[in-house]
Amino acid sequence: MDSPCLIPGDSAVDDRGKLTFVNGFDFTGIKRAYTVSNHRVGFVRGWHGHKIEAKYASVVTGASLFGIVVIDDWDEPSKSLEVARFVLSEDKPSALYIPPGHAHGFMNLTADTIVTFYSTSTLDDSLNDDYRYEARYWDCWSVEER
Repeated sequence: MDSPCLIPGDSAVDDRGKLTFVNGFDFTGIKRAYTVSNHRVGFVRGWHGHKIEAKYASVVTGASLFGIVVIDDWDEPSKSLEVARFVLSEDKPSALYIPPGHAHGFMNLTADTIVTFYSTSTLDDSLNDDYRYEARYWDCWSVEER
């Protein structure tokens, strides 16, 4: 896959409780996993990119706005690049694919947000393929009232 995409999941509720799942998520190639939470709603964590590493993100609790951008120049990317936006929520289980060659960031939409990331690189490999940009380098974080 060359483009970011959302792998949909679902949930089932019965008298025992709730089960959420993303059965279309194939763990082949995953080398590590970690969770991230922020201290407040509206906090932006980003931008973070990799030339080689791919990631998947899934919101365990709460909701988050993700931005993903394909990088045109790793040293000084254009600020006018198109940003793909995705809203992930525990209420609609899914996994977001972040391909190699892209940078991503995310912003908490709720106070209790926890995001799990799954990476195709070891930590050592990831550190050697690590590109970071200011949180508002691509400022896609406005939430439009409707």
